[in-house]
Amino acid sequence: MKRKSENTDGILEQFAKMKERHPDALLLFRIGDTYQSFKQDAVKASTILDIETRDKKLDGKEVRSVEFPHHALDTYLPKLVRAGMRVAICEQLEKPQKIEKEKSQSQSNTNEADMPRKKKEQATQEEPVKSVKADKPAEERKTEVKTGESQEAKAERKPREPQMVTVNGDKVTHGHAYQSKTNPEDWYFTAKINGEQLKPQKMDPADLAAYQKKEMTVPQLMERYYPTKLMQRAPDVAFQVANVVPGPDQRPLSVDKFNVYKEKDEQRPDFGRYKFYAEVDGQKMSTVASRQDLNAYFDRVQTPGQLVEKNFGERLHLPSHYQQFRLPEGVEASAVRIAKDRSDNKWKVSADLGEHGRTDKKEISFDDGFALFKTKTATREQIAAKYLGEDIRTMLNGPAMNMERSQSMKM
Repeated sequence: MKRKSENTDGILEQFAKMKERHPDALLLFRIGDTYQSFKQDAVKASTILDIETRDKKLDGKEVRSVEFPHHALDTYLPKLVRAGMRVAICEQLEKPQKIEKEKSQSQSNTNEADMPRKKKEQATQEEPVKSVKADKPAEERKTEVKTGESQEAKAERKPREPQMVTVNGDKVTHGHAYQSKTNPEDWYFTAKINGEQLKPQKMDPADLAAYQKKEMTVPQLMERYYPTKLMQRAPDVAFQVANVVPGPDQRPLSVDKFNVYKEKDEQRPDFGRYKFYAEVDGQKMSTVASRQDLNAYFDRVQTPGQLVEKNFGERLHLPSHYQQFRLPEGVEASAVRIAKDRSDNKWKVSADLGEHGRTDKKEISFDDGFALFKTKTATREQIAAKYLGEDIRTMLNGPAMNMERSQSMKM
């Protein structure tokens, strides 16, 4: 029996008993129109869901609690699961005192009944247990036989062999492509990992054609559409203690907080987008998260420190951020020019590629300029590769310019 009232008498005792049965699970209690969690589970849920905790008086004690509306369960439960939490949802039952009272009343009524009648009822109940009587209809006996055969066949049935096993030991099954019912032109790929259904991903037409011709396998499609599911997971300790990233002059910077939230400010251009929030060495910052990085975060294949380096490396002037940028082979550092443009007084970068011409000037950000001139964690070549890399590769692969024309353009 479930009740809708918000009476929380004895809730801490119930919480403690459920915690003993499920010590590794985060407990969510349905109380009235909300789901609530308490004590250490409230702190964990608050961190993952970005909901503030509050002190609540239960059974005469002040305890830490967190709560959210019951209709928001479909939103918050996936976040907890993606964060690696096991979740147990508990529906509050009637008070134990009331249950005991009803049980006592039931026993009292039974004792008052006459003994001959009780014996007769017991005999009637025990009769089917002794043997299968011949007076049962033929159809009923036939159904029982069929059910027994079905159960035996089910027990003998071998489990489905996985289509692949990831580096983490996860088993991939039911990988397949299917056609959309609403738009027949669209096809989707999906699979299950350890029995859990993955969110379908819209397929590229070329991948679909290759799959239908058996030129593309399920492992290859998993690599294409669920890459983070196949990567090695980071150790749990990386998510339990503060990460450290090397800052300017190799000074360690501590990642004190890192989580994901959805922008709720309708006035912001990134309203409704998922963003990373980080507190690093006393600085608070946020940025829109890419889909790939979100998957890496929820699948725990990249640590908070690695995601900070990737998403906030420019703002923190980290050497690791600039090490990824390299000029194409054959382009010398002397070809790069970084100077303040007299027309708008902004710092810009360009490159002279000789017979291939000169690139356009590209304005560099304040943070990149700070890393180049102040912290010296970036070089001229790295700045040029970051802003001009694609332009340089396109020009080098194209035809060389006529030297006379190049000279006239310079004049």
